Amino acid sequence: MYGWVQKMISKTKMARYSLPPKFTLVFFLAIICITDGKYLTLDYYSKTCPKVSDIVHSEMESAMSSDPRVAPQLLRMHFHDCFVQGCDGSVLLDDTATFKGEKTAGPNMKSIHGFGVVDKIKSRLESECPGVVSCADLLALAAKDAVILVGGPYWDVPLGRKDSRSASFEKANTDIPLPNDGLMTLIAKFLAKELTPTDMVALSGSHTIGVARCTSFRDRIYGDYQYTSKDGVELAKLKEICPVKGNDDNITNLDYTTPTLFDNAYYGNLMRGQGLLNSDQELYSSILGFQTVGLVKKYAEDSLLFFKHFSDAMVRMGNVTNPHGGEVRKNCRIMN
Repeated sequence: MYGWVQKMISKTKMARYSLPPKFTLVFFLAIICITDGKYLTLDYYSKTCPKVSDIVHSEMESAMSSDPRVAPQLLRMHFHDCFVQGCDGSVLLDDTATFKGEKTAGPNMKSIHGFGVVDKIKSRLESECPGVVSCADLLALAAKDAVILVGGPYWDVPLGRKDSRSASFEKANTDIPLPNDGLMTLIAKFLAKELTPTDMVALSGSHTIGVARCTSFRDRIYGDYQYTSKDGVELAKLKEICPVKGNDDNITNLDYTTPTLFDNAYYGNLMRGQGLLNSDQELYSSILGFQTVGLVKKYAEDSLLFFKHFSDAMVRMGNVTNPHGGEVRKNCRIMN
């Protein structure tokens, strides 16, 4: 980013030689703010809402004590939000008579849950510091706490995102990675968000928690490259849960070994041919997996390395912000 700014300034001799030093600095910072949505800070709410992290953590802890499924739900919600227009809270907007949001798009419908938890957290934040904390920042903080509370790593969350004044049903259908995407399609979708194949493999490790609907893994268990299981027992169980036709909404754990613990077991599953989704197994079994196969092996062997790369990737994904800016919604479901 800074190299790009430098080139812009160097191409314009007037900007380089004629502008006063102070104006040049302001011009430089203005370009960063306008063109780089990653301009977030760790102390963004230090004066305006210093208890924001404590409030989000407390509400997540309370919600998860009642329903452990909240952890993968909020993590997935943040992921799906960031892949459409950047991390801007657009996934939270309800449909109205004149507005179509993202909730009913294919990758989100019957897949994204936990909106009531978001409402409760937002209500607490509005009571503490009205009109200050964006819903997009709320999601980023909640995703971090979701991971921590089920045994995963900690990371510092840069803050300062704005909530979008729009949503994109179309982009939700095209930009979000799908359960049956091939490896090259997956890599392309991540690269479009400036996320590397390493980020992709690390972020896929979030499937160490959570569940998938029958419609998401049916092709995996009946396709040409079937789920591998010792004596066929696990495969038989999956086929019982998800027959060739019907029972589309039946669910099973993405990681059958430690489904409620955030660990590196997911990668061991891939090495045994037991990734639940085609998109999971592609990371290890695709003949095009020149970069991904090695990463799967490394993460399966070294949980600390996985945690480090996952944390770094979550920060990078969270830095994919909406270049058009926005507002701070009072209610995450509707624009102000």
